[in-house]
Parts: sequence; structure tokens; C-alpha cells
Amino acid sequence: MRDFSTDHRWLSINTATVRRQRGEPWPLPKILDACAARGIRAVAPWRDQVAAAGLGATAAQVKALGLELSGYCRGGMFTYTDDASRQSVRDDNRRALDEACTLNAPCLVLVVGGLPGALAGTPAHRDIALARSQVGEGIAWLLEEARTRRMPLAIEPLHPMYAADRACINTLAQALDLCDALDPAGSGSLGVAVDAYHVWWDPQLEAQIARAGARRLLAFHVCDWLVPTTDLLEDRGMMGDGVIDLPRLRGWVEAAGYAGCSEVEIFSRANWWQRDGGEVLDTCIERHRRSV
Repeated sequence: MRDFSTDHRWLSINTATVRRQRGEPWPLPKILDACAARGIRAVAPWRDQVAAAGLGATAAQVKALGLELSGYCRGGMFTYTDDASRQSVRDDNRRALDEACTLNAPCLVLVVGGLPGALAGTPAHRDIALARSQVGEGIAWLLEEARTRRMPLAIEPLHPMYAADRACINTLAQALDLCDALDPAGSGSLGVAVDAYHVWWDPQLEAQIARAGARRLLAFHVCDWLVPTTDLLEDRGMMGDGVIDLPRLRGWVEAAGYAGCSEVEIFSRANWWQRDGGEVLDTCIERHRRSV
């Protein structure tokens, strides 16, 4: 296992981690400058932040600062209710692919979606099997688009508490089953993003990480699960503050062949988003060395 204790060469910051600081938005250009100033070499920006800063300007700034991307957030949300909504989903995912290519991302992360309309509070139906079928259909379509652009897709399974509204793919096994069905040769164009917050509880996790292997492990996200957790979406913990055995999990991922960044992704409305952004980044560096 790699030694993280002496430097932060393999740290990446998912830009949601410092999205809002002290109650005010922290613009993406400021985030990128602050990361580069601290020797953080990689980031994973979100599409809305890139849109606010401008795609071309963001690509130029990333290049000028010598930064890399560990992923691009996000594509997906594949479920639909009619032909028009399916086409809208496809158009948006095509744009996400093109943005990822412009930013030279190593992969486009997919949050696949749940029951259509549920995220807005009005689910169109209760048929989760149909939702999962539409997810498979959507990824199969996007995979062809992605292959022409040479942009890998990383399916991110989300914790089961999000099955209704955000992602009906909830275990690494489900994600890998899709990979094997749609890309049986393991071409490198379809894999998974392993997010500790979403999968740490899974009793099959070690075996499924080994099953994924280097060809499928495209991204590794870290934070911690707090006890108690006061908000299931926006109360993620800083590494070392919760109950996830992150070094063991990283050991499994690296034993399977993963050699990329550990991407810190923390949504923390009441804690870390209320602090100075520089303090948050400095803490990420320290905890990456000590707790990941």
C-alpha cells in the first residue's frame, strides 16, 4: 500500500468539498487557485461550478496551474417518463461527455438516477425494476457515445437510502454486473467509482473490489460516516472523524490494482461548509496523510 504520510501527491479535492464557505459560494476559480497554492495536484469539478466559471476558462486555468482531474461530476440521471424526457436526458449526457473531454478528465462519473420525478418530490411511479432497466438502457447508449470520444464512464453506486431519488444502483456488485453486461471484454471504457460513504457498509465489498480489478476501478472517493449523522445528504464527515476504516478500504482498492488519487468529497452544510476554505483544504491534506 502506498505511503501517504509524507506528502499529498495522491490527494484530489472534489470541488463540492469547498462549494460554500462561511455561507457564501466559493467560486471554482478561487478553489483551483487555492488547491494549486497548496500543492494539491488534482481536482474533480462539478458541472454547475464549471458552467458558472465558463468551460473554456476552467480548462485554461486547470492547464495553467498544472492541475489534473481525477474525475468529472457528473452524468447520469437516466430514468425518464416519455420520449421527450428520454431525449432530454441523452442530450444532457452528451454535453457532459463533451465537457469532460474539454477538461481532459480521466472519466465521467455517473449517478444513475432513481424513480423519475422522485428527486423533485413527485415520483412518477413505484417500479424500481423499470428504473433499473432504463438505467441499463441509458448507460448502453452513452457508452457508444463515450467510446467515440475515448472518455471512460464510471458508475457510482450510491447508498440504498438514495435508491428512490438519486440512484437505483446501490451496491458495487450491481454496478459491476452492468459493466460485465455492457462491456464484457473489460475494454477500459466502463468501470466504477468507489465512494467510501456509499459502500463502506457492504459485507461483500472486499470481494467486489477484487472482482473489479484495475480495469474497472476508475475512481476512489473518501470522507467519513459520522455517528450520529444529522443529515443523510449534507452531513458527511472529514476523514478520521467517523466510523469508516478508510486505510483498510484503500488497502483493498490498491490490492486490486488501483493506483490513482484518493478524492475527498465532503458535503457538510453545518460544519465544513461553514469554515474558511483554506482551513478545509489544509485539514484535507493533514487527514489524507493520517487517516486515509
